[in-house]
Amino acid sequence: MRATFRFYSPMPASRDDTPPLSGSLFPEIAADKPAGVTAAEPDAQTVALARDLPGGLHLGTSSWHFPGWAGLVWDRAYSDKQLSREGLSAYAAHPLFGAVGLDRGFYRPLTAAQYADYAAAVPDDFRFVVKGPSQVTDALVRDAGGQGRRPNPGFLDGEQAWAQFVAPACEGLGAKVGALVFQISPLPPSWTANMDELIARLHAMLRAIAGVRDRAPQAVIAVEVRNGEWLCPAFVEALQDTGATYCLGLHPKMPPIERQLPVLRRLWPGPFVCRWNLNVRHGAFGYERARDLYAPFDKLVDPDLDTRATLARVIAGTVGAGQPAYVTINNKAEGSSPLSVAALAEAVRAAQS
Repeated sequence: MRATFRFYSPMPASRDDTPPLSGSLFPEIAADKPAGVTAAEPDAQTVALARDLPGGLHLGTSSWHFPGWAGLVWDRAYSDKQLSREGLSAYAAHPLFGAVGLDRGFYRPLTAAQYADYAAAVPDDFRFVVKGPSQVTDALVRDAGGQGRRPNPGFLDGEQAWAQFVAPACEGLGAKVGALVFQISPLPPSWTANMDELIARLHAMLRAIAGVRDRAPQAVIAVEVRNGEWLCPAFVEALQDTGATYCLGLHPKMPPIERQLPVLRRLWPGPFVCRWNLNVRHGAFGYERARDLYAPFDKLVDPDLDTRATLARVIAGTVGAGQPAYVTINNKAEGSSPLSVAALAEAVRAAQS
């Protein structure tokens, strides 16, 4: 049994994402504290909830470096830098956290050794939901400010997908690899007129990395998109043909969850991968607004009961059919991803009864 943590009751109102570490906001951070990150105090209710969850379900958050989770995940507030370096083991001890999002490689591909360091910090039953590098998933080469400058020659290239992402992730994470997610960045507007060509390119890339099952039979290849135009029969056929699945991306750039679920139904039976990214109230470009509203991410500000209930039904059906489910939640989904995980876990327990 993993160490456990006291979850405080969700409360309305607060702010989100990595806050400035000022003395007034986190006065308990002190330079003379002992090194290392320690988990928060166990809570019997959280232990009981974790015991009631079905096998095959891996819930977690999008990352783990938030000082505002003191009392929820950490025993006290640590700096975001210390949590980034040393907090994963304490995070993974939480009874409800069986997964975590690993997005760092989107900006620069990680090596097998770097993945292995992450794997060494977590228990054997823990899984990573890893986001692929932009060199493969972004149609444009961008400048330091994020502005697209020219077409990306490596976009959906199978050789690069294998060498920069799939092979090192499988080698380094081993049995702890969960879902390898190709989150395709928003397409330039003119590109959506050529979806047949783009889907054919995606199909070829997925075929090129099909050997992942020889390296890591348990690994799930998932494709997440940011344009609704992808969600067509040809896209589903490409996933079916290659054994990949659709990553349900809950983001205002995409159609509502009810309009995305038919894709999953056509892929049934199969694993479920979901990244709950951003509350719809903030619009397609609302990350900064959500961060400012929700920081320091210690309360549920915008509970989304409908999304929770829908996810719980899908999760219960998936694991009930013997398939794995990987769900990671961002602070910007409801205000505090640890509390969102707890609330979703409660909904899953209710959906099973």
